Amino acid sequence: MANNIGEKIALIDKQYMREDIPDFEVGDTIKMKVKFQESDKVRLHPVQGTVIRKTGRGLKATFTLRKISYGEGVEVVYPIHSPVIDSLEIVSKGVVKRAKLYYLRDRVGKKARVKRRQTQ
Repeated sequence: MANNIGEKIALIDKQYMREDIPDFEVGDTIKMKVKFQESDKVRLHPVQGTVIRKTGRGLKATFTLRKISYGEGVEVVYPIHSPVIDSLEIVSKGVVKRAKLYYLRDRVGKKARVKRRQTQ
């Protein structure tokens, strides 16, 4: 009986999983378009930043995106499989040795950058 319930949950989760999201990691710089509801229309808002955290698995997976806006650091948590995300693309891959990049919060300017991975 318990195995049957797990299979049912997996089937329901599979309906809402998105296949169009590329595989990105912590330290990567990503560019995405987020849907915003404005009274009677939906507007696409471009967002670009560094992924500083990924948590969870499956449908509950989330990531935290950090960007600098007018000199202030802004962090937003997005569900990976959210319908609010219209498109997502990887701008650059980062070279990091940690799973969580919380140390970027204390850094300003060039020190807050993540090294880019060389692609050939």
